Amino acid sequence: MKLIETQSYRKLRGGFYTPREIADFILQWAINGGGGCEILEPSAGDGVFLERIKENNHMYSSITAVEIDEVEAEKIKQIPLKNTAVLNMDFHTFCNSSPKKFDLIVGNPPYIRYQYFDRDQQEEAGKIFRRVKLKYSKLTNAWVSFVVGSAILLKESGKIGFVLPAEILQVSYARPLREFIASFFNKINIISFKQLVFPEIQQEVVLLLCEKNLSNTHLIEHIELDDIKSLKQLEVNRLKSPSKKIDFRSNKWTFYFLEQKEIDFLEEISKENSIPLIGDYANVEVGITTGANAFFTVPADTVEEFELEAYTGTLVGRSVQVNSLRFKKEDWQRNVISGARAYLLVFPGMAELKKNKKALEYLQLGERDDIHKGYKCRIRDEWQIVPSLWVPDAFFLRRNNHYPKLIINEAGAYSTDTMHRLRLKSSVKHDALAASFYNSLSFAYAEISGRSYGGGVLEIMPGEVEKIRLPYKEQNALLADEIDKMMRKKYSIHEILAYTNNVILKKGYGFSEAEIKISGDIWKKLSSRRLNRGKKTVK
Repeated sequence: MKLIETQSYRKLRGGFYTPREIADFILQWAINGGGGCEILEPSAGDGVFLERIKENNHMYSSITAVEIDEVEAEKIKQIPLKNTAVLNMDFHTFCNSSPKKFDLIVGNPPYIRYQYFDRDQQEEAGKIFRRVKLKYSKLTNAWVSFVVGSAILLKESGKIGFVLPAEILQVSYARPLREFIASFFNKINIISFKQLVFPEIQQEVVLLLCEKNLSNTHLIEHIELDDIKSLKQLEVNRLKSPSKKIDFRSNKWTFYFLEQKEIDFLEEISKENSIPLIGDYANVEVGITTGANAFFTVPADTVEEFELEAYTGTLVGRSVQVNSLRFKKEDWQRNVISGARAYLLVFPGMAELKKNKKALEYLQLGERDDIHKGYKCRIRDEWQIVPSLWVPDAFFLRRNNHYPKLIINEAGAYSTDTMHRLRLKSSVKHDALAASFYNSLSFAYAEISGRSYGGGVLEIMPGEVEKIRLPYKEQNALLADEIDKMMRKKYSIHEILAYTNNVILKKGYGFSEAEIKISGDIWKKLSSRRLNRGKKTVK
């Protein structure tokens, strides 16, 4: 964890200000020609929402603007709006002390990690969560408590409109928030953008527009636009009637990027539970955490220079080093010849190392660079001994580009934490498991299970890998050689899936052509969405 004094002021404030186009749209949706509403802006920042209220002559009864930064609060006070109170204080404190309720709450909450809160902020944020019986995790970001606190301050009928990181759709620490929002509000609209709103921080954002109206329905809709300029063409009346029923069993809201027929298809698969999970056949764990990959993973010339041969293990350290279904000994040897870091240093205790002067010299170089003072190294009994050294049966890439990969470990290699390690259950055939993964349905579930970041990377954690649907059949082992050849010859993934879907899904599990197509459509839609994001930036 970086010390708080090393972080920029802007980062600690979480201040990335709202573009006018977004503020205009949220206010248009929220007020929509009405008047007499009491408005709260819980993180007023540079005052863009207040400026747009003034500029667009929106009708309102009163405005309360909360801003923790004194300089910004003073600037906001200069905006000439009647019946407006600007409060220079922390929103969490305001939320827990205010008896007032609001018709409309809008804003762009700060993106600040829990550890950058001071003690009082942490305590006040914790109170907000306890008021609605939600667990407050140290992984929680400030925007989560802002959304919960704003819901508390809403009248029996009212709206909130926020600019939030797209993490709300998928990260595990926001799951309690998703469940809370789904049950608290009656209408939820999510608007996302193909282009990044804040390209300088590679942070994808969404607009979360929620309405509470005392009905018994809970509906949700997702709309994706090219960029924020496209908001001008989006009719706010379209947001009045979200059409998808909220599935309270769904862990992530990426689910709602899909059409209703696609959602129904996935729900039917989950309900029937006829297709098993990767976790039914393998235990998935993170790769080896060395504490300093640059020191513990080395190329052949370093091994030779410091006479480290007795302390090396075969290693695959980067995803670019595995481009096939099987990682073979000859693949590893090619990596060695290319100068890649293809060796993991597996050091014994110091008592034995004292016999090898060159190895000690290498350790001393590490200590000169303070490798032994890094957190993962210093908590060990002997800093140079890397724990959890076991060789997996297969790998699953932690971060994926065009498509997720599951690779058989025929080379008997270790892996760093760029890859997850799979330990297969005793009756499972290695070839069958790996081949069974390469189908459109499993790829679709990988996209739903993982999370994406700016630049198009799909990240999947071990527990999420285990929940991917895997249409396993032992006879799928017969596909492994052909899949491996196609990958090595750089066939497109679409060509590979055209070959495998027919055997794995149609013959193996009785999928119709229409069901295979819908599986592929789901995967293509979700993967294209993340891959296209960030290619262009808003100027």
